Amino acid sequence: MCPHSRPPPAAPTRRRLLGTLAGAAAILPLAGLGPARAEAPRVDLPAPGPRDICPVCGMFVAKYPEWIATVLYADGHADHFDGAKDFFKYLGNMEKYALGRTADQITGMGVTDYYSIERIDARGALYSVGSDVLGPMGHELIPLATEADAAEYTADHKGKRLLTFAEVTPDLLAALDAGRIE
Repeated sequence: MCPHSRPPPAAPTRRRLLGTLAGAAAILPLAGLGPARAEAPRVDLPAPGPRDICPVCGMFVAKYPEWIATVLYADGHADHFDGAKDFFKYLGNMEKYALGRTADQITGMGVTDYYSIERIDARGALYSVGSDVLGPMGHELIPLATEADAAEYTADHKGKRLLTFAEVTPDLLAALDAGRIE
């Protein structure tokens, strides 16, 4: 198995076997994330084609379906990324990566949920950093749809920190690129 690929999906998860969120919630206190969060909704965004490349790193995106992130514009144009890390770099420096486009033209943003491998709303996702799972570009932000999934993921993959969309910073992205995981 490639060192950057995710492990194959496991049998039914502990959370699903237990049938309760209480056990998962006890594994990881989600302090600072506010009241109970709803699940990040699924989003219907175009899929990348075989020749679509990440505007940040130049990788062919369709090769990594478990990691795809997408920004959709009002005119129907979509930019695709090989992971949430490059997606956030793009949003943080649109002058460099999205020539002629502005954030107010964006009509949809999605990241791929780690467990369901479906695109979910990027603003509603939780992001794990510092785990033992690497993405196509190394250390990555791992998108998760629910607090229960985030707790399970953290327990299973030694995640160090959970962040909301607004908590992802350029300094964090630079640290992940340098292999410094908090």
